[in-house]
Amino acid sequence: MPGKVAVYRKEHFNAAHRLFNPAWNNDKNNAVFGKCNNPNFHGHNYEIIVRLVGEPDPETGYVIDLKALSDLIKENVLKKFDHKNLNLDTPYFKNRNPTAENICIVIYDILREKIDKRLDIQVRLYETERNFVEYPVTKENF
Repeated sequence: MPGKVAVYRKEHFNAAHRLFNPAWNNDKNNAVFGKCNNPNFHGHNYEIIVRLVGEPDPETGYVIDLKALSDLIKENVLKKFDHKNLNLDTPYFKNRNPTAENICIVIYDILREKIDKRLDIQVRLYETERNFVEYPVTKENF
Protein backbone atom coordinates (compact mmCIF):
# COMPACT_ATOMS: atom_id res chain seq x y z
CA MET A 1 0.00 0.00 0.00
CA PRO A 2 1.52 3.34 -0.98
CA GLY A 3 1.94 6.11 1.55
CA LYS A 4 0.35 9.52 1.49
CA VAL A 5 0.98 11.84 -1.45
CA ALA A 6 0.51 15.60 -1.67
CA VAL A 7 -1.09 17.02 -4.82
CA TYR A 8 -1.41 20.72 -5.62
CA ARG A 9 -3.65 22.88 -7.77
CA LYS A 10 -2.79 26.51 -8.49
CA GLU A 11 -5.40 29.04 -9.58
CA HIS A 12 -5.62 32.81 -9.61
CA PHE A 13 -8.18 35.55 -9.25
CA ASN A 14 -8.24 39.33 -9.24
CA ALA A 15 -10.11 41.19 -6.53
CA ALA A 16 -10.32 44.53 -4.77
CA HIS A 17 -10.60 45.14 -1.06
CA ARG A 18 -10.18 47.66 1.72
CA LEU A 19 -8.69 46.89 5.11
CA PHE A 20 -10.72 48.78 7.66
CA ASN A 21 -11.96 48.29 11.20
CA PRO A 22 -15.32 50.07 11.62
CA ALA A 23 -14.78 50.30 15.38
CA TRP A 24 -11.79 52.58 14.81
CA ASN A 25 -11.60 56.16 13.60
CA ASN A 26 -9.92 57.05 10.29
CA ASP A 27 -6.66 58.05 11.96
CA LYS A 28 -6.26 54.67 13.63
CA ASN A 29 -7.31 52.79 10.45
CA ASN A 30 -4.74 54.79 8.47
CA ALA A 31 -2.06 54.17 11.08
CA VAL A 32 -2.66 50.41 11.13
CA PHE A 33 -3.59 49.67 7.51
CA GLY A 34 -1.89 52.52 5.58
CA LYS A 35 -2.51 52.39 1.81
CA CYS A 36 -4.68 49.31 2.28
CA ASN A 37 -7.26 51.52 4.00
CA ASN A 38 -7.97 53.48 0.80
CA PRO A 39 -11.72 54.27 0.90
CA ASN A 40 -11.78 53.73 -2.88
CA PHE A 41 -10.33 50.22 -2.42
CA HIS A 42 -7.30 48.66 -4.12
CA GLY A 43 -6.72 45.38 -5.91
CA HIS A 44 -4.49 42.34 -6.04
CA ASN A 45 -3.77 39.53 -8.46
CA TYR A 46 -4.15 36.67 -5.99
CA GLU A 47 -2.69 33.21 -6.50
CA ILE A 48 -4.05 30.28 -4.55
CA ILE A 49 -2.48 26.89 -4.17
CA VAL A 50 -4.65 24.14 -2.78
CA ARG A 51 -2.73 21.21 -1.32
CA LEU A 52 -4.45 17.88 -0.72
CA VAL A 53 -2.79 14.97 1.04
CA GLY A 54 -4.03 11.40 0.96
CA GLU A 55 -3.37 7.92 -0.27
CA PRO A 56 -3.78 7.30 -3.99
CA ASP A 57 -6.93 5.41 -4.91
CA PRO A 58 -5.97 1.81 -5.78
CA GLU A 59 -8.16 1.84 -8.90
CA THR A 60 -7.30 5.25 -10.40
CA GLY A 61 -3.94 6.03 -8.82
CA TYR A 62 -5.27 9.51 -8.01
CA VAL A 63 -5.37 11.23 -4.64
CA ILE A 64 -8.00 13.32 -6.40
CA ASP A 65 -8.71 13.99 -10.05
CA LEU A 66 -6.98 17.36 -10.48
CA LYS A 67 -9.47 18.40 -13.17
CA ALA A 68 -12.28 17.81 -10.67
CA LEU A 69 -10.35 19.82 -8.06
CA SER A 70 -9.84 22.64 -10.56
CA ASP A 71 -13.57 22.66 -11.36
CA LEU A 72 -14.40 22.69 -7.64
CA ILE A 73 -12.13 25.69 -7.03
CA LYS A 74 -13.50 27.55 -10.05
CA GLU A 75 -17.12 26.97 -9.05
CA ASN A 76 -16.77 27.64 -5.33
CA VAL A 77 -13.98 30.21 -5.07
CA LEU A 78 -13.17 31.89 -8.37
CA LYS A 79 -16.80 32.53 -9.35
CA LYS A 80 -17.36 34.16 -5.96
CA PHE A 81 -14.14 36.22 -5.73
CA ASP A 82 -12.72 36.88 -9.21
CA HIS A 83 -13.18 40.49 -10.34
CA LYS A 84 -15.16 41.27 -7.20
CA ASN A 85 -14.88 43.84 -4.47
CA LEU A 86 -14.44 41.50 -1.52
CA ASN A 87 -15.90 44.02 0.94
CA LEU A 88 -19.00 44.84 -1.09
CA ASP A 89 -19.68 41.92 -3.46
CA THR A 90 -19.26 38.89 -1.21
CA PRO A 91 -21.07 37.89 1.98
CA TYR A 92 -17.86 36.53 3.51
CA PHE A 93 -16.39 39.92 4.38
CA LYS A 94 -19.45 41.88 5.46
CA ASN A 95 -18.29 41.51 9.08
CA ARG A 96 -14.72 40.27 8.55
CA ASN A 97 -11.74 42.33 7.44
CA PRO A 98 -10.54 40.90 4.08
CA THR A 99 -6.91 40.50 5.06
CA ALA A 100 -4.88 37.83 3.29
CA GLU A 101 -5.18 35.74 6.45
CA ASN A 102 -8.97 35.96 6.52
CA ILE A 103 -9.33 35.39 2.77
CA CYS A 104 -7.22 32.24 3.10
CA ILE A 105 -9.34 30.94 6.01
CA VAL A 106 -12.57 31.63 4.10
CA ILE A 107 -11.28 29.78 1.02
CA TYR A 108 -10.23 26.85 3.21
CA ASP A 109 -13.66 26.74 4.89
CA ILE A 110 -15.45 26.83 1.52
CA LEU A 111 -13.33 24.02 0.10
CA ARG A 112 -13.13 21.90 3.26
CA GLU A 113 -16.87 21.25 3.18
CA LYS A 114 -16.68 20.17 -0.49
CA ILE A 115 -13.66 17.85 -0.33
CA ASP A 116 -13.60 14.27 0.98
CA LYS A 117 -12.79 14.31 4.72
CA ARG A 118 -10.20 11.56 4.19
CA LEU A 119 -8.02 14.14 2.46
CA ASP A 120 -6.06 16.75 4.39
CA ILE A 121 -6.34 20.18 2.83
CA GLN A 122 -4.22 23.30 3.07
CA VAL A 123 -4.62 26.59 1.24
CA ARG A 124 -1.77 28.96 0.39
CA LEU A 125 -2.78 32.43 -0.76
CA TYR A 126 -0.34 34.81 -2.42
CA GLU A 127 -1.48 38.41 -2.12
CA THR A 128 1.69 39.60 -3.83
CA GLU A 129 4.71 37.81 -5.20
CA ARG A 130 6.43 38.27 -1.84
CA ASN A 131 3.53 38.07 0.64
CA PHE A 132 1.61 34.87 1.23
CA VAL A 133 -0.26 33.04 3.96
CA GLU A 134 -1.16 29.41 4.61
CA TYR A 135 -4.05 27.83 6.47
CA PRO A 136 -4.14 25.66 8.41
CA VAL A 137 -0.64 25.64 9.80
CA THR A 138 0.69 22.17 10.50
CA LYS A 139 3.72 20.83 12.36
CA GLU A 140 5.47 20.11 9.06
CA ASN A 141 5.42 23.83 8.21
CA PHE A 142 7.95 24.47 10.97
